[in-house]
Amino acid sequence: MNKYLSEFIGTFGLVFFGTGAIIVNDLTGGDITHLGVSVMFGLIVMAMIFAFGEISGAHINPAVTLAFWFSGRFSGKDVMPYILAQFLGAILASGTLLLLFPDHIGLGATLPSDTVLQTFILEVLLTFFLMLVIMNVSVGSKEIGTLAGIAIGATVLLEALFAGPITGASMNPARSLGPALVSGQFTHLWVYIVAPTTGAILAILLCKNLKGKDCCPLPLEGEK
Repeated sequence: MNKYLSEFIGTFGLVFFGTGAIIVNDLTGGDITHLGVSVMFGLIVMAMIFAFGEISGAHINPAVTLAFWFSGRFSGKDVMPYILAQFLGAILASGTLLLLFPDHIGLGATLPSDTVLQTFILEVLLTFFLMLVIMNVSVGSKEIGTLAGIAIGATVLLEALFAGPITGASMNPARSLGPALVSGQFTHLWVYIVAPTTGAILAILLCKNLKGKDCCPLPLEGEK
């Protein structure tokens, strides 16, 4: 249960601080700024990896969990409990933000700023590159150590800075589902579920072609 609780808390932290920064930025007329919101997402991801990387791997992202399973690094029996914990953490975080900021309509929900196709392609690419980084700094299915936290957090910051104004830079179905469910804004939600998952799986396919068996070593003891 420690693994599932870690995923729940980690995803709660990601959504609470990340989308919370968006809400505060909106309510204060831009005091945090887009750069500040991007930094917040990068820092909270890094912090959650430092906090929970050795316990659950700090996936805090259903697309990452599915990709690790697809690669052979992660046990199939843990996939659904991980994803359930991640979704519950995201939903509770958004519910908490609704209680704190009831006047904010969107609660940091991700919505396309232009076409659905543009958003879909961007979200696929963003998650593709994020997963490539994760695969190369993780051990088994666990993101462990200073290098993993900094590399993954920096990638999230970079991609949020680049694509945040266009797609919301979700890269994470749980991050999008929580605000959407609590705020009732389900417009194009499917894009933010399908595109990140597709991008993460494509990253595994490329990794297998480039590195062969070195891409997908056996899981750590206890992950089998």
